[in-house]
Amino acid sequence: MADFVISLVDDNKEIYMPLLLIGDESEKMINRYLDRCTLYVGILNRIVIAVCAVTEESHDIIEVKNLAVAPDFRRKGYGRKMLEYVEQACVEKTIYIGTGETPSNLAFYNACGFKYSHRISNFFSDNYPYPIIEEGIELCDMVYLKKKT
Repeated sequence: MADFVISLVDDNKEIYMPLLLIGDESEKMINRYLDRCTLYVGILNRIVIAVCAVTEESHDIIEVKNLAVAPDFRRKGYGRKMLEYVEQACVEKTIYIGTGETPSNLAFYNACGFKYSHRISNFFSDNYPYPIIEEGIELCDMVYLKKKT
């Protein structure tokens, strides 16, 4: 991981849409936050392999709207490194992450120190024109987790 670098992107965020679509299957939903988010990219050997889109919701609350790692690089610590970077950049803030209720997502975020906060019932069925299926589970509610930095 010595060659892994995280950089802030200010312009042309849409060029990272292929990676962002890994974390959120709807370009329409991504476009709702892309212009107002802080976008971090994880670069390994000059190749972007990860993204993390963060919005400021208030002076002391941020939300990770999208965290994605390219399939060939998953389960190698890059997602965790992206979250750690965001935590260091946003000290004394509460970080919220909304996710589908899949075992791997919940286990990952719990392992990173995030705890259950609340849920939004029917989020996926109300906001996506088609069913979202992950790990064989049709997503219905958005589960929010939080962590104080």
